[in-house]
Amino acid sequence: MRYFINQNYLCELTSFRQMNRIKEVLDAKGIKQTWLTEQLGKSYNMVNAYVQNRQQPRIEVLYHIAKILSVNVKDLLIDNDIKKENNE
Repeated sequence: MRYFINQNYLCELTSFRQMNRIKEVLDAKGIKQTWLTEQLGKSYNMVNAYVQNRQQPRIEVLYHIAKILSVNVKDLLIDNDIKKENNE
């Protein structure tokens, strides 16, 4: 069993769920994480944690990312129906 630490909690890697689509949107637009890092004014490690779904951005940051990428904030989130289908 593999584990990781997320916000001071020990979690099983198998229970880790994808919450955002930042990586997919970046890939679709051909944008690198380093560019998003510069635009956000955050560290590469923080943006990488968002992109890899190891940490979720605060709602204000998510809206800022959506504005930077010129997408609707909904485009950055995984739909609940999709998550349900994947868990069944």
